[in-house]
Amino acid sequence: MSYEADLKLFIDGVWKSGVGRDAHTVINPVTGSGMAEVPYGTEADLEEALTASERAWPEWRATDVEKRGAILHKTAALLRERVDHIGAILTQEQGKVLAEAKAEVLGSAQLFDWYAEEIKRDYGRTLVRPAGQLSRVIRQPVGPTPTFTPWNFPIYLLAK
Repeated sequence: MSYEADLKLFIDGVWKSGVGRDAHTVINPVTGSGMAEVPYGTEADLEEALTASERAWPEWRATDVEKRGAILHKTAALLRERVDHIGAILTQEQGKVLAEAKAEVLGSAQLFDWYAEEIKRDYGRTLVRPAGQLSRVIRQPVGPTPTFTPWNFPIYLLAK
């Protein structure tokens, strides 16, 4: 198993080549050999990604829960479909046993399916206040969130 020669960054719907960028060598912990060169994103890349996510945010927020749920179910299905491939890569990158790597991928798929169903039950609540006043709690997406994950559970922690 190996990576393609030119790993890329996916920003605003476009794959950006890693050629000519500073990069980090991914080391196979079992063999000690390099598996790939992962390109670093620049400050300009981060700004472009943030701008793209802010531009896409209003459409996502307005997307009905059925469509959001379908997207999350599709994510789960793709993880299950690709469990062998993703599991093998996780094993090479981290040195974890293949069964644990596959379990991480399948556990992540289960989380996406759970979220896809749970989103339909996010009703909020009404609180009774003094003097007959009502307060309503409405749960809504709040916006783009940058994340960084540790190396040991990269798929599961993004799903969580």
